[in-house]
Amino acid sequence: MGAVVPLILIILVIFVLIRNIRVVPQEHAYIIERLGKFKTVWFAGLHVKIPLIDQIVNKISLKEQVFDFPPQPVITKDNVSVKVDSVVFSKVFDPQKYTYGVENPIAGLQNLSATTLRSIIGGMELDTTLSSRENINAQMEAILDEATDPWGIKVNRVELKNIDPPPAIEEVMTKQMRAERERRQTVLEAQAHQESVVSRAEGDKRAKVLAAEAEKEAKIALAQGEAESIRLVYEAQAQGLEKLRQAHVDESVLKLKGLEALRDVADGRATKIYMPTDLAGIVSTLGLAAESLGIGDSTPVDHSAKPATAPAADPCITYETSAEGVKAAEFGEELNADLESRRKDIL
Repeated sequence: MGAVVPLILIILVIFVLIRNIRVVPQEHAYIIERLGKFKTVWFAGLHVKIPLIDQIVNKISLKEQVFDFPPQPVITKDNVSVKVDSVVFSKVFDPQKYTYGVENPIAGLQNLSATTLRSIIGGMELDTTLSSRENINAQMEAILDEATDPWGIKVNRVELKNIDPPPAIEEVMTKQMRAERERRQTVLEAQAHQESVVSRAEGDKRAKVLAAEAEKEAKIALAQGEAESIRLVYEAQAQGLEKLRQAHVDESVLKLKGLEALRDVADGRATKIYMPTDLAGIVSTLGLAAESLGIGDSTPVDHSAKPATAPAADPCITYETSAEGVKAAEFGEELNADLESRRKDIL
């Protein structure tokens, strides 16, 4: 019997020690009170408390927590009632303040979030509220973080999940959105039409400019060709005269050339006959006598126009040739006729 009592005492001591040894998990904290008064905070690790004297009054998670608060009715500056629900991301940075700062920290954070939301959105119109979520989030985060410092809570982020206007306002917004889209479509169609008209006008302008440049170049080329042809004619005349001078042509050859020229002149259509000065002195008397007496072979004068040699057809002229091309061909024919006339004058 005497050996049983110490064994029981040993077992009891071991049981009491086991009951008072605590292992605090990572990212957790325990609040310890001694005889009803705050003693210390246990963080992650192995701890031993004094039986019947120390008590664990609160176990706090130090992880970041997400609080999804229910929608809150809020009236905007333009008297539109909307429902807004927010999400608050926070964590406990001071377990002692979290335990003794406020009776129910989560309820306090929820109410503080609702009142802050009403205060901020109450100063905005509906359109501004819908387009200023980031601004509202930043203001709420700053206000809640400052207000919850005495509670040992750090507010890291605030997000607005939904902003739900009344059905009537949603219908008006839908009509406004549809009208805005139709307006944008009309503007885009007008811009596209304008761009197409401008592009077409620019194309026409460029085509006319190119046509004018082509016409200018063609006229320049024709003028250069005419100038070159005239230069060649005069050079040929000069060379011909030079050749005659170098050949020492005598008077008989010149007379023969003169007779050939008279043959071309007296082709049966002239009313007068031109003769060399020496021959005129010899046969003038005979010619006048024969004409006055009406004897001899008298050929009637042909007063009709001398038939012109039809120019050869230009193979480059077709029904697709432009007016400028036809003019150029006509100018070439006139130039050839002028050259032929000059050649005859030289001979």
